Amino acid sequence: MTITAEQMRFWSPAVRELEPYVPGEQPKIQNLLKLNTNENPYPPSPKVVEAVQQVLLNQADALRLYPDPDATALKQAIAQQQGVDVAQVFVGNGSDEVLAHIFKAFFVQEAPLLYPDITYSFYPVYSQFFGIQAVQLPLNEQFEIVPEDYKRPNGGIIITNPNAPTSIALGLNAIEEILQANPDSVVLIDEAYVDFGAQSAVSLVSKYENLVVCQTTSKSRSLAGLRVGFAIAQPHLIAALEAVKNSFNSYPIDRFAIAAAVASFEDQAYFEQQCQKVIASRETLVADLEQLGFQVLPSKANFIFATHPQRDAAQLASQLREQGIIVRYFNKPRIDQYLRITIGTDEQNARLVETLKNQILV
Repeated sequence: MTITAEQMRFWSPAVRELEPYVPGEQPKIQNLLKLNTNENPYPPSPKVVEAVQQVLLNQADALRLYPDPDATALKQAIAQQQGVDVAQVFVGNGSDEVLAHIFKAFFVQEAPLLYPDITYSFYPVYSQFFGIQAVQLPLNEQFEIVPEDYKRPNGGIIITNPNAPTSIALGLNAIEEILQANPDSVVLIDEAYVDFGAQSAVSLVSKYENLVVCQTTSKSRSLAGLRVGFAIAQPHLIAALEAVKNSFNSYPIDRFAIAAAVASFEDQAYFEQQCQKVIASRETLVADLEQLGFQVLPSKANFIFATHPQRDAAQLASQLREQGIIVRYFNKPRIDQYLRITIGTDEQNARLVETLKNQILV
């Protein structure tokens, strides 16, 4: 749809300049193999399904009432699973909403916000949306975050760990180095993919009063369709997030999402089993792609970042699409020869490898 300048006269001036985030496509194609949006290939815990059904069976009348504005049961479940106090937990509609509240609560400062030049592409969108000056610091030649680069004046720092789309994880020692160098700035560690092999910074929350850790249930807990995200920090930072939330949306999470997420956090055994399956499949896929000549960055996520020295990445993505396989291609500087490939089931990964081997790289 094309909007004319005349029609835009109704828009707020700031909105006219916005460059919105572009999510991974969700096409409706028969026999499609979707490896482009980092969704979990496995269903959520059976207890999640039971919990949602119980809402319909036993609480249907309650659907006319607002849900618990504090999502207390969910906060308690997260606190128990993460080993923190309930007062250290904040919840929202997916981690993107939680991130929006974090930007508003902490990063609207005179000094610039710092984050890598190659990272989650929502950060520049939120920076523009909230009028935040941002400085993007280059990853090194190995696509790694360099802690030394973040020892400069700033109004906040964001580190995605493992980073997206590169999939590379930063160790806790490096995160502590950044925290210690910036005692007067909030440091956000965005851990959307941490459950697939990286170390969580939640263990550092009690030690650092400037640390916020953000996570999601969309990836490792297979709840992307219900939108539940959360942050963990010391209570004085959580209080700021609650103030922002209650000035924007005082009832953010619905009854179904609360019940489902609680059930997921209570079924730790299933959660760990599914994560290990994804990790094992990832390592197999990496080995198979390397046999085909791909170079793959070391991944601690449920996706890999791969390049083929003899093949153009955009062309590879197009050829895979013709075969009903969608991967994510970023037409951006430094990474325009890489493909981000979500880890599927072993069968799905095998289809990808066989398609590359027998129909594309021949």
